[in-house]
Formats: sequence, structure tokens, C-alpha cells
Amino acid sequence: MERIFRSLKTESVPPSMGYMSFKQTKLDIGRYLMGYYNYQISNTFNLDLPPAIAEEKLFSSVWN
Repeated sequence: MERIFRSLKTESVPPSMGYMSFKQTKLDIGRYLMGYYNYQISNTFNLDLPPAIAEEKLFSSVWN
């Protein structure tokens, strides 16, 4: 969990001013977590698959 927040702070949060509103903060963090982190970043624990893809494979193997 700490790695997610570290990545979020270094890759997504505007460095000098931060966010201008709470709404913009929510949208940007949601976009980062759901769009980029869950589908783009591979994870060695998940056999180098992004979290969302690893979860899809897990559930498909359980239900089939």
C-alpha cells in the first residue's frame, strides 16, 4: 500500500501547487489508480501482470 501512495505522489500529484480543488483531486487520483496503476503497472507478486489483469485471471480460473 505504501508503494501505491509513493508512486501516486511522484507520478501524479502536481509538484509545485498541488490540486486546486477537492473535486480535481478525486478525479485525478481515481484516474491514476483505476486507469494507470491497475492496468499498466506490472507487479512481480502477480507474475509481472498488472493487478487488474491478475485478478481477472484468478477469478476466471476459479469459476472455470
